[in-house]
Amino acid sequence: MSTVIPDRQAVTDAPIEEILAMRWSPRSFDANAVVTDEQVTSLLEAARWAASASNAQARRFIVGKRGTETFDRIERHLMGFNRTWAPNASLLVLAIAVVAPDGEQPLGAHRWAEYDLGQSMANLASQAHALGLHAHPMGGIDVAGLQAEFDLPERFLPVTVTAVGTVASPDLLPEKYRERETAVRTRLPLDELVLVRD
Repeated sequence: MSTVIPDRQAVTDAPIEEILAMRWSPRSFDANAVVTDEQVTSLLEAARWAASASNAQARRFIVGKRGTETFDRIERHLMGFNRTWAPNASLLVLAIAVVAPDGEQPLGAHRWAEYDLGQSMANLASQAHALGLHAHPMGGIDVAGLQAEFDLPERFLPVTVTAVGTVASPDLLPEKYRERETAVRTRLPLDELVLVRD
């Protein structure tokens, strides 16, 4: 069995920072690797300092290390193939958008809570890479189940769960998923993404 870890650096049309070009979302994680408390704090600090509309900081996180009850409580609400590979990650981070303020306050910046949460998780993913880790966000989650599991108020909306850990060989995945782990990374060209550019 090969233990080679794929090099999946993005082939970009213009230079970008290496940390961005090298970031990718593996599914094969080392089930024995451990993240330290210091690394977890560093990841969350990066998420904390992401941009925030009106500085409302309408985002919350639930974090579980593998082997803890919190990890298991998050993991049981993953869906589909995510339940096969994500349990090998060292950390699961439930990302929550606070979509409405507490009490009778006006909606205000909470309108952009999901956007701001996305920025937080992008910061977390980049910080993970800087620490020699990888992060894989998942949308395949049972939102209602997570809300009930953690007794979240209605205004706390689970949006994603991100697996964080040390990347492992693609050979650890079921055969039909190995090719996806090593395939050339692609994105739509800029002329399809950018509608107007003057």
